[in-house]
Amino acid sequence: MTTEIERPKAGLGRRQRARLNLGIQYAVLVVAVVVVAFVADWGSIGRAFFNVEVAQAQFPDVITTALLNTLVYTAVGFAFGLGLAIVLALMKMSPVAPYRWIATGYIELFRGLPALLVFIAFGYGVPIAFGLKFNNLSTVMLSLGLVGAAYMAETIRAGIQAVPRGQVEAARSLGMSPSRTMVTVVLPQAFRIILPPLTNELILLTKDSSLIYLLGLSVDQYELAKFGRGALNQYQSLTPILIAGLCYLIITIPLSRVSDLLERKFGGVRTKGDTK
Repeated sequence: MTTEIERPKAGLGRRQRARLNLGIQYAVLVVAVVVVAFVADWGSIGRAFFNVEVAQAQFPDVITTALLNTLVYTAVGFAFGLGLAIVLALMKMSPVAPYRWIATGYIELFRGLPALLVFIAFGYGVPIAFGLKFNNLSTVMLSLGLVGAAYMAETIRAGIQAVPRGQVEAARSLGMSPSRTMVTVVLPQAFRIILPPLTNELILLTKDSSLIYLLGLSVDQYELAKFGRGALNQYQSLTPILIAGLCYLIITIPLSRVSDLLERKFGGVRTKGDTK
């Protein structure tokens, strides 16, 4: 009399488990889409987000005023911040200890403060405390620039340090002064390295420019967030907010693509100050 020994069934292989998991994920996605399609009130969603009459009323002012002002506010803040960031980066690399202390203190301070608080300080605090009144363009330039400089300074410093030491030694051997070496040899090479993170900083400043809504703005000074908020109150529809968001994407998506292209071409540096 013989007894058959039952062999254990083989489990699913790695590829089979991967396919099963993938199938489950697709099934969950399909079920979620079907549920949303049947449960959502598409009529209300359409009226709230895609009101054609409200959308038409936003043009051309959303482009000629709001989008243009957003670009201007971002540009002046970035230009001021970049100039200050170069000075801070050089100070932090200086052999003079007090310069390093000042630069380090500034960077840590403004990286730790929210941009919103800086806008409030220059928009309301400084005028009250010192009697100094800034116009809105100066306020946004100072607020965005001071905060952005703290992040860009660390990026620039890392870019300068990434330039091969041999480049500096070769320039000095040709009789160049330290300042001329920095301006003509080191900084141009450093900027090739740091262009991608600087582009990302420009995107962040574009979005932070919306904080100017805290200030009292005339209609011709509205940027995208303030313009969308005003139209939201006027029309009781989310369509203006959607249009304002699309306008931000018109700015930020091309900048993101440019950043990706620059990173593939030149490479980049990452520092702990690259993210807020």
